Amino acid sequence: MTLFFIRVFFLVLSAAVGLLIGNIYGRDVEGVLVALAGAAFLILVEITMKRVSIRGLSSVVFGLLFGIIMAKLVSDIISLVPFNESAIAAGRVVLTLIFSYLGAVIALRGKDEFNLIIPYVRFRRTDLKDGVVALDTSAIIDGRVFDVYRTHFLSGRLVVPRFVLHELQRLADSEDDLRRQRGRRGLEILRVMQKDTAIDVRVHEDDMSFEEGAVDLKLVKLAKSLEARLCTTDFNLGRMAAIQGVDVVNVNELVSAVKPVVFAGEEMDIQIIKEGKEDGQGVGYLEDGTMVVVTEGRRYVGQKIRAVVTSVLQTQAGRMIFAKTAAR
Repeated sequence: MTLFFIRVFFLVLSAAVGLLIGNIYGRDVEGVLVALAGAAFLILVEITMKRVSIRGLSSVVFGLLFGIIMAKLVSDIISLVPFNESAIAAGRVVLTLIFSYLGAVIALRGKDEFNLIIPYVRFRRTDLKDGVVALDTSAIIDGRVFDVYRTHFLSGRLVVPRFVLHELQRLADSEDDLRRQRGRRGLEILRVMQKDTAIDVRVHEDDMSFEEGAVDLKLVKLAKSLEARLCTTDFNLGRMAAIQGVDVVNVNELVSAVKPVVFAGEEMDIQIIKEGKEDGQGVGYLEDGTMVVVTEGRRYVGQKIRAVVTSVLQTQAGRMIFAKTAAR
């Protein structure tokens, strides 16, 4: 709504300026019409440029300045040659156009390599105490990052790259039921997070210069350029990012780290849910999802029993607890 009033004010102001200029030449109506047409054209250009990122725009400006400086230097050198004034003037115009174009294009293509170009989310502000956290597709779909952030174990600004949103959209439009459900879940979680005033989540508009499907490569390079931590549940992506010097926050590792420690001989109450693979075994789960295999617990399926821990096995898939029924 604020943009609407600004645009209307700009149109009115342009019409007033057009009236003043037209009054000088005795063409009031023509002046107003030309001013309104010019203002409408500028507003149309502004609307079409809404996807332009601050970092991309600053890169273009830097490239233009660099091109103009180079054109000035080359023109001064050429002016030492005894050409006529008209040829030198024309050469200055041509060189300025060429170097400005080349500077803008080269700067835009290599914007991630310019240390002088600071993207919007990279400014060290006082309200960003712990920097920036870039969210991976898997972390968004997982959803636990929402709860972790609310408990203040994870802080800082959450950044969702535009290409991650595109990937979620592709998943949501997939013909596969599971992929479609995952994509819709991710989009819904993002919508809920944006509505929560306690969560600082932003969409990063800049798209990295990689092929369409290289989302992981884009994420790693974006995290490096923003000096951000990368939040993911993808083990392979986290390992690749860590090798390239990016700080990784893996939600699965966090959950494993905060699981309660269980020792052999400790007693616990466990609900036997199903039968185990071996004869006589019963299987139950702790509140954190840890599997508990109870020897001779098959006959207690559907019941809560007292069990004694015999051993704990740590695997890549997680932790497994082996127990036996406690003596009554």
